[in-house]
Amino acid sequence: MESCVALIRGINVGKAKRLAMADLRRIAEALGAESVATVLNSGNLACRHRSAPRLAAGLEAAIVRDCGFSARALALGGAELEAITAGNPYADLAADPARLLVAFPLEPSALADCAGVAYDKAGPERLHAGDGAAYLWCADGLRDSPLAAAFAKRLGERFTIRNWATTLKLLQALPR
Repeated sequence: MESCVALIRGINVGKAKRLAMADLRRIAEALGAESVATVLNSGNLACRHRSAPRLAAGLEAAIVRDCGFSARALALGGAELEAITAGNPYADLAADPARLLVAFPLEPSALADCAGVAYDKAGPERLHAGDGAAYLWCADGLRDSPLAAAFAKRLGERFTIRNWATTLKLLQALPR
């Protein structure tokens, strides 16, 4: 059993795709997860499981079966999440962690496609495709960020995004 996190894309955002965190914990436990804890109310799960990829596939199938809608899931081993967190080149900028986003790819080729996101590279916003995640610094906030809008338009369905504060909470929630 390894420590891992699972990130479910697009649940509990707006009125569609509602999933109670108690139900998400129950689903994960039925898939063999142990020490299951949810983080916030937006599809974040920390647990111990025999295989992060199997957990993700199982969650996707169970959500369709039990909830009647589809949602992409990504599961990362604890060491992977630690490396992604340590690799954040903008962590020092995160006085407001809501302006720093970590975009976790749902498919391997997605990170390479970050180079095609058009934004004002001379401005204050920054995008870096690292090993395992892309990092977006939205200097003036997420709502009015041209970078966040361009990223979502070009790559939105291929990533699940968490802000820096949530990413750090996920790291802290890993069962040891």
